[in-house]
Amino acid sequence: MLIIVPWSGVARNFYTSHINELSGELHYGIVIDCGSSGSRVYVYYWPQHTGNPKDLLNVQQLNDEKGEAVVKKVSPGLSSFENNPEAASDHIKELLLFAAQYVPADKHAETSLYVMATAGMRMLPESAQKAILADLRRDIKKDFKFIAPENHYEVISGKQEGVYAWIAINYVLDKFSHSTFPPGIVVHNEGSGTVTHMRKKTVGIIDMGGGSVQIAFEVTDPEKIKNIPSPLVSEIHLGCKDSDLEHAYKVYVTTFLGYGANSARERYENMLALQQKSTLQTTSKAQAIPDVCLPSGMTISGKDAAGNPHEFLGTGDFSACETALEPLMNLTEPCLKSPCSLNGVHQPGIDMSSQFYGFSEFWYSTEDVFKMGGPYEYWAYQKKAKEFCSTDWKTLEGWYKQGNYPKADDHRFRFQCFKAAWMSQVFHRGFSFPTSFKKLRSAQLVNGKDVGWTLGALIYKTRYLPLRDIESEKEHLEVTSAWQRAVRTMDTQFLMAACVLIVLAAIVIYMKHLKWCPRTEDLKRVPSMSLFMSEQNQMEQGVEVVKGQTYNM
Repeated sequence: MLIIVPWSGVARNFYTSHINELSGELHYGIVIDCGSSGSRVYVYYWPQHTGNPKDLLNVQQLNDEKGEAVVKKVSPGLSSFENNPEAASDHIKELLLFAAQYVPADKHAETSLYVMATAGMRMLPESAQKAILADLRRDIKKDFKFIAPENHYEVISGKQEGVYAWIAINYVLDKFSHSTFPPGIVVHNEGSGTVTHMRKKTVGIIDMGGGSVQIAFEVTDPEKIKNIPSPLVSEIHLGCKDSDLEHAYKVYVTTFLGYGANSARERYENMLALQQKSTLQTTSKAQAIPDVCLPSGMTISGKDAAGNPHEFLGTGDFSACETALEPLMNLTEPCLKSPCSLNGVHQPGIDMSSQFYGFSEFWYSTEDVFKMGGPYEYWAYQKKAKEFCSTDWKTLEGWYKQGNYPKADDHRFRFQCFKAAWMSQVFHRGFSFPTSFKKLRSAQLVNGKDVGWTLGALIYKTRYLPLRDIESEKEHLEVTSAWQRAVRTMDTQFLMAACVLIVLAAIVIYMKHLKWCPRTEDLKRVPSMSLFMSEQNQMEQGVEVVKGQTYNM
């Protein structure tokens, strides 16, 4: 059943006043993130481009009347419709009905919609992916006027997801703006090294979702770039022209499917089941498998890769949990080009002066239960995690029911011990960040803004729009200039014509005047001026002359 949330008069008034506060015409964009555990819709807006080719679009996330971001989530994930693809569009329509309320009706037909699926869909067979996307393309256009051609529905790669997340955080932190000698500048050489750019130093990102994890950071050293296999480097152009080197960045980015927190838990349970296979009784209820990654005394049910049910009993040992997770990272895989991270994939050395931001699981694992979101400090995190995991489950459950962890849902709370260990191990053992690293910050909002990869995706996909606006403005100026020239030409011609008309009119009037002038014979009957003068003089002297007679006045 679709849920339609009415747009209240308060909301309408808010958006009317909000739009009036902004100068210029607003444009809108909608992005739906179809993740492994659910789908979220985000609404963005931006004013007309400044016209300066060096400026990017000023894309902002739309807020509601309470000042909160316009976001809505529905569960389960889009990948759950593998066997029922025709129901996928109903799942997404709920989100679109919600978003449509926040975009002015007269803007719907010019609002771009992007539906992008991530790790959950990447794990499905290609045929299932195509069937789900086909249902979305077919049904959504029937009910909504948004701009959504076929290529706006896609399953994005992990590499794309990492690039988009990298763009989002650096955009929000204003790392893409150009100024003279900004703080933390870097020298970026292009090609032969003859072109040098001075600009702000960007930050790196690590984004761990439910199904995959990505790491991305800019590499500015030409020698390091030469040593990185080309599939691991993305050359990103954010300017309105690909030839614009001022907005060109070389970013190391890689993704690991199956290394997200939920996927890792599934692999971990399967590993434990295989280790205990010799002791399991298949003819009766399975014996509980000890699990150091669950709080002491906690029991959960799970399945192995073959679908066999198992029960896991927590023993609550965080340090032992971290050790138990190492085999899942495949650190023993052959490293073809050192140094390497997970699965034997090359990763250039980390610049200790570079700042990194951790998203999704990095935020949830530090903040939702431990309340330590923000600057990451290894030893403080370890202490909190060990205390939580070693606490008896009944005690933890009692605290949870008392409302001591309002940000954590039931799933988060039950698997906090495991996910906290997995995040820590991937960061330090997988990506080789030393425990002394002080420049990692876990985040969900930065400067009050959601910095999910969806923002980066929209910025990247709309990067050519400023060129359109610039060209449109240029054409407008050209038309205006041509019109002004025409007006000036018309003014000159009009003045000349007016002068001619005035002269002709003067001639005509003069000719008519001649026609009105008295004839010669008429002039004989007109008293002479001397007569008028004599009479005037006499009156001035006090004498009036009438018919030859003189009267004293």
